[in-house]
Amino acid sequence: MSIAYKLKTTLLLFLVIICFSLHAQDIIQTRQYPKDFFRYPLDLPPTTAGSFGELRANHFHAGLDFKTNQAIGIPLHAVADGYVSRLKVQFGGFGNAVYITHPNGYTSVYGHLSRFAPGLAKIIRDTQYKQQSFEVDINLQPMQIPVCKDQVFAWSGNAGASAGPHLHFEMRDVNTQETINPQLFGLTIRDKVPPAITSLYVYHLNGEPFSELTPKEYHQVAGSNGKYHLAPAPVLALNGQIGFGIGAYDMNSTSMNHNGVYSIRLSVDGKPVFTFAVEDFAFDQTHAINAIIDYPLHLTTGREIQKSFILPGNKITVFPQSVNRGLISFTDDDVHEVAYEVKDVAGNMATLAFKVKSSSKPPVIMPKPAGTLFKYNQRNEFNAPGIKVVVQPGNLYDDLNFIYSASAMRPGAYSVVHHVHNRFTPIHDTYELSIKPDAPLGANAGKAVIYNLAGGSEGGTFDGEYVKTNARGFGNFEIRIDTIPPRLTPLNIHDGANLSAVKTIHFQVSDNLSGLKTYNGKIDGKWVLVEWDYKTRLLNYTFDENITPGKHVFDLVVGDNKSNFTQYTANFYR
Repeated sequence: MSIAYKLKTTLLLFLVIICFSLHAQDIIQTRQYPKDFFRYPLDLPPTTAGSFGELRANHFHAGLDFKTNQAIGIPLHAVADGYVSRLKVQFGGFGNAVYITHPNGYTSVYGHLSRFAPGLAKIIRDTQYKQQSFEVDINLQPMQIPVCKDQVFAWSGNAGASAGPHLHFEMRDVNTQETINPQLFGLTIRDKVPPAITSLYVYHLNGEPFSELTPKEYHQVAGSNGKYHLAPAPVLALNGQIGFGIGAYDMNSTSMNHNGVYSIRLSVDGKPVFTFAVEDFAFDQTHAINAIIDYPLHLTTGREIQKSFILPGNKITVFPQSVNRGLISFTDDDVHEVAYEVKDVAGNMATLAFKVKSSSKPPVIMPKPAGTLFKYNQRNEFNAPGIKVVVQPGNLYDDLNFIYSASAMRPGAYSVVHHVHNRFTPIHDTYELSIKPDAPLGANAGKAVIYNLAGGSEGGTFDGEYVKTNARGFGNFEIRIDTIPPRLTPLNIHDGANLSAVKTIHFQVSDNLSGLKTYNGKIDGKWVLVEWDYKTRLLNYTFDENITPGKHVFDLVVGDNKSNFTQYTANFYR
């Protein structure tokens, strides 16, 4: 092999590497992040089950879900020098979590852990016993618990709202607490697979607010390997003010999981009119996912279509660019070139191009049922016999033609059924809902809740005239009374039991209406730590060295959100 051939081959390889590197960095971001400062948190080949910013139920995914080969107990390493700034134990969410603050202005977060290093475990346990609570949220002093890069501080698990063993990992800005795509820090996942585009939707807005009544068209998409077209591929005949939306997903080279895409750019005649990119976001904005997807379509079909236009009340910072909020008016006789560019965080791109020509038909106008106009940027109040609804500014994403009706009282209820608009309009946070009883509450007034016929109790307090609550969504509501205490079933303990060979006492717990709120366990009159497993709905007490051989009394009291209590007491022997 000649020297010239070797030099030529080496040069070509170098150019390929350089070009691939440039391609991989060709993504939309507003600032640069340190790429050589942090290591991966696991000593496993990095592969993920979930990407940053992908669409989840009512929220964007805030980090990377690193796979742990379906195993629990994989050592977690500090991704850089720093100090433990926060420890959190909760029923759902992360379950068990550690926050490490680093000197360059970022905090790394590790969730769903199975156990902590001894020093951290002692702080958590001491706090739990001091506060007499399983759930704790502990903020530590700077440098109280320093950690070094590579140091093992915890082990992976499946705690909290986790569908299987994995590590949920985040990078946050210390000052703003915004969460940032970890792959922008160089913690990349091997990826040569472009996103896939599955469908195109056309929305006829024509100056009207978006709703479940907005006329829409579905267009099938065909193609592969990053190149997509409409099937069949006609020139779309459209007229008036139009919004587009697409279905898309991403995969990487290490996993078959369908993940979210990093960016979507829509252009008309070569000029960008809408850009979406999940570089970072704030946690108080994450519910705005319901303004980005076609929410009514998702509720009825399960499809996740990302709208390529911005509702006026949507303030989430994932839209670095738009013209007229992404809405396009087709009114001339020209043929327009419309193109999508969909990228993952590695820079792999999928494209969809099609043509649009104005139709001679009049624009499609949505029907306008009678209702009350709610403005997205104003305080809105609605009053009718037996009900009050107040929606504060910032909780609607678009103007709303609010509809209300009522129907007859159902057996067991204490009010008529109030049909508060419908479930197809999302609420960013909550709104104020007050319902007047149509039957006397009597001595059980303090037990009243507002019940969502589709979603269970919304809570509530009675002020002498109305039962009031902050409801999470529109729907069908009535007043109910909760006088039934939680159900508590012992699984491996009974009065007089010999528990010498038992490590953990288990109880199954459930509640019929308002939901479990408190539980307290005691042995021989002293509080002990009882843990609630979010997924199995089990209450568990694990024996420690403080329980000596002999006879003891175990006492467990559980209560719901309406102060109904169940108590279990048993003698046992160790």
